[in-house]
Amino acid sequence: MGTDTTRERILSLIASAGPITAAALADKLSLTSAAVRRHLGALIDDGLIHDHELPHPADRGRGRPARSFVATAEGQRSLQSAYSEVAREAVSYMRDRGDLAEFVEAHAARLEATLADAVDPNAPMAERVEALSSALAEQGYATSVRPGPGGYTVQLCQGHCPVQEIAQVAPEWCEAEARAFSSVLNVHVQRLSTLAQGAHVCTTTIPLTPALKEG
Repeated sequence: MGTDTTRERILSLIASAGPITAAALADKLSLTSAAVRRHLGALIDDGLIHDHELPHPADRGRGRPARSFVATAEGQRSLQSAYSEVAREAVSYMRDRGDLAEFVEAHAARLEATLADAVDPNAPMAERVEALSSALAEQGYATSVRPGPGGYTVQLCQGHCPVQEIAQVAPEWCEAEARAFSSVLNVHVQRLSTLAQGAHVCTTTIPLTPALKEG
């Protein structure tokens, strides 16, 4: 079995069963203690797992409690990448069958409903954007709000997108999200760049002067 596969098995078990000790990992995966310790060291160095302090350690006599490990947020995200190719294939399949547009719109509708609950439509636009940013962060996006040129706009930036792999093969996804932002804020927004298109961040420009949408 390859090193990467063993590492992934260890990380996956820590994520699902943690806090878990090295001895328990070795037993469940039928590995030697030395092999487990080597992988644990690499996972810690990469920031994918960390020690877990038990509030009430089991009584192990005069010895120190065994170290237990849990996955970090970065470790959890790294496991998701294993499903990226499957997600892309599923999107391509739906496109071929003609079901993709309906799926994307349903996703956008759910996202819009979630964001709308967090944004006060009567608040100043700057406050609406901050509320939108916070709501997106709760959905797994890494967001920030920056002032735009001249002080007439702000830029909503997303440094991480939980559906980036899907958006790479379905740009409709990004377009639907932008429409959801526009609807929640009640103002026209403009996407300047996206992670799916190779940019280092998704950037959406939002005017600070609200304007009712036409139609």
